[in-house]
Amino acid sequence: MSELKNIQTAPTPVIGITLGDVNGIGPEILIRLLEDSRLLKLCTPVVYGNHKIINRYRKLMTVEDFQMIPCKGADQVAHRKINMLNCWDEDYEIKPGQSDEEAGKLALNGLKRATEDLKAGFIEALITNPITKSNMPKDEFPFPGHTEFFADAAGLKDCLMLMVHDTFKVALATVHIPLEKIAGVLTRNLIVNRLTQLEKSLISDFDIPQPKIAVLGLNPHAGENGKLGKEEETIIGPVIKEWRGKGKHVYGPFPADGFFASGHHTQYDAVLAMYHDQGLVPFKVLAGMEGVNFSAGLPFIRVSPDHGTAYDIAGKGIASADSLRAAIFKALDLIRIKSEKVKKQVVSRSLPASTGRD
Repeated sequence: MSELKNIQTAPTPVIGITLGDVNGIGPEILIRLLEDSRLLKLCTPVVYGNHKIINRYRKLMTVEDFQMIPCKGADQVAHRKINMLNCWDEDYEIKPGQSDEEAGKLALNGLKRATEDLKAGFIEALITNPITKSNMPKDEFPFPGHTEFFADAAGLKDCLMLMVHDTFKVALATVHIPLEKIAGVLTRNLIVNRLTQLEKSLISDFDIPQPKIAVLGLNPHAGENGKLGKEEETIIGPVIKEWRGKGKHVYGPFPADGFFASGHHTQYDAVLAMYHDQGLVPFKVLAGMEGVNFSAGLPFIRVSPDHGTAYDIAGKGIASADSLRAAIFKALDLIRIKSEKVKKQVVSRSLPASTGRD
């Protein structure tokens, strides 16, 4: 009996979750996710936002059995409970489906507090609900998205946007830049940097010792031998050849349309797409609501659902929590892999050195 009690009260991984834009579907899917108490057996959630916002959406959704524990700090959590950390005091009347500057300020308040706790190690992973970039305070959030924000928070020039599903992964060489500028920024160094980030993440984050990576071309039909563009011959192809010469399992460049249509994406550990929509359109179609966004290359774990604020359905109680649930499960996988690697390193350091004698 005592053993069962210990299992039920043992600390579980502490995972932070931001509300994102309070007028989007973030608060709703958060409630839908956490009203299933079975999740509390796997992790201890810390919600970064405000309890009044949650309560207003709870009433709007007619969810009655939903209890949160007030939390003064992520270092003082109640395990196996829903912890609510208030990140602002001012009252705010929710406007589901509408964008305003005040909602952007509130989203940033929660994001900044959660990031501080993530960097301090009080939470083991952070799940970020979607924001509306246009209403975020420009002076405090001069970034095109979460990915760039977290790279800056970690003191890095950039990190890798990696879309993750149980059966395939898609990374992006370029992210939030206009389509007309992609060819101008696509350089040899960029491709090398992205392949390096991707390979490192597959090895360290996903425990894939010798990852097999497919690289897509930039142009239609991967340039068709230079007829439709030269980037495959002058930039992408030479990098792949160089990596293959080093014994790396890197292949391509492949035409993007036929590659996904024929199911070739499932034959590789990851795919490197050249630009945002080239990778995300097929990923979202194929992954559905089971795909998540992982920021690879950071010293901490950040995952998010694979969708936006969905203003068109906000406040209607019909938003699906499937992608947010997938983000939680993926974060737990990443925490487990990281923990197992640390344990192996500790065991390795504790073993006596060989004397070379029998």
